[in-house]
Amino acid sequence: MTRSTHDAHSTNDEPSLWDRGFWDERYRSKPALWSGHPNPQLVAEAEGLTPGRALDVGCGEGADSVWLAERGWRVTAVDISEVALKRAAAHARTFGAELAGRITWQQADLTDWTPPEGAFDLVSAHFIHLPRELREPMERRLAASVAPGGILLVVGHHPSDLATTVSRPNRPELFFTAEESATGLDPAEWTVTAESRPRVATDPDGREVTIHDAVLRARRTAARS
Repeated sequence: MTRSTHDAHSTNDEPSLWDRGFWDERYRSKPALWSGHPNPQLVAEAEGLTPGRALDVGCGEGADSVWLAERGWRVTAVDISEVALKRAAAHARTFGAELAGRITWQQADLTDWTPPEGAFDLVSAHFIHLPRELREPMERRLAASVAPGGILLVVGHHPSDLATTVSRPNRPELFFTAEESATGLDPAEWTVTAESRPRVATDPDGREVTIHDAVLRARRTAARS
């Protein structure tokens, strides 16, 4: 999976929205699908963190992975699309061998992939929009991969975006709130912040529109001595 399904509007072949072939073709269709800039909520939440081991889930063209590696993180970057991963790796190499060597690129289908348990100090998943029956198990697997003291960051397009003029699929079932993502986390094990954060985007007609990101930030309770 990658950054978003926000301009994939066809519903005639529903499984294609989370199929490897669909995403490979989508990446081949353009020299670049995304802005090349790190996601703003990642910057907001990770800027002050001590670098460690990070998992970039649905890494796409690698902007978030590169941003983390620049700050000293060792990153495992996962995406369903081999085309995206090759493009991301090439992008990382433009920053030099030292930075590129901090990132491991891995192809995986996030609907059934299980990351190693307790392996990461930061798990970051941005704009992975799946049906609830696929998204919730994925989020549980991601949460299990967070080390004691580590951070789980899940960001999505808020359902309220459907009422704006920004480009979003007419698929309400693919949208979620941060509070919904938080329901699978045991409050005895996690310190959770779940909120809707506004930011400004540009719609297809060039107008500035206020949209909202669903942002779940959860810190796993450190292991007790």
